[in-house]
Amino acid sequence: MLNAKIVVIIPAFNEERSIAKVIGEIPREGVMEVVVISNGSTDNTEAEALAAGATVIKEDQRGYGYACLKGIDYARKLADQPDIIVFLDGDYSDYPEEMSRLVAPMLNDNKDMVIGSRALGNRQKNAMMPQQIFGNWLATTLLRWFYNARYTDLGPFRAIRFQKLLELNMQDKTYGWTVEMQAKACKHGLTYTEVPVNYRVRIGDSKVSGTVKGTILAGYKIISTIFRYL
Repeated sequence: MLNAKIVVIIPAFNEERSIAKVIGEIPREGVMEVVVISNGSTDNTEAEALAAGATVIKEDQRGYGYACLKGIDYARKLADQPDIIVFLDGDYSDYPEEMSRLVAPMLNDNKDMVIGSRALGNRQKNAMMPQQIFGNWLATTLLRWFYNARYTDLGPFRAIRFQKLLELNMQDKTYGWTVEMQAKACKHGLTYTEVPVNYRVRIGDSKVSGTVKGTILAGYKIISTIFRYL
């Protein structure tokens, strides 16, 4: 990763038990900065992230998209802008050390975007709830039908060229963020691929799939986003 300047963006809401582990296992080769977006955290997430060496930015308006947009805005204002943005969750469900694998198709094959696919990798038992597995299948099927896309997952562990990300003009502020990026990537003609990534049971409780309300809202938002950008 020496030939690329990378900024890692980690949205985090009350991840004090896991955030330092995530930051500590990110490969540092080529990484300019690790940016943790504290998305309304009320625990010690911010202190733990700072102690682990990350830049911490607050976004009090809760929502995954809000946090990601805050991170993009920060990267846009850097005097030395990154070539690649990597998005990674703060709950330690992903394996940060696999970032080199994630970025490799961008460096070796000139891809614009790479999705870390949990469907193609090894998934620890109970790492994903049944509703998550079904939701991913339904969303990727709809993307194939309506966008001629070839995705197997809406995984949050992903990398994208920064300038291409800016061109997508991302808008979603909550649950539709990942699928918006993937749908728009198809519409904008971005070159993309997936790589297998491993996935484990997260530290702490899920704020989305762990609740009935979160599951319903996320499902509705994902499906409506797919049709919005047709």
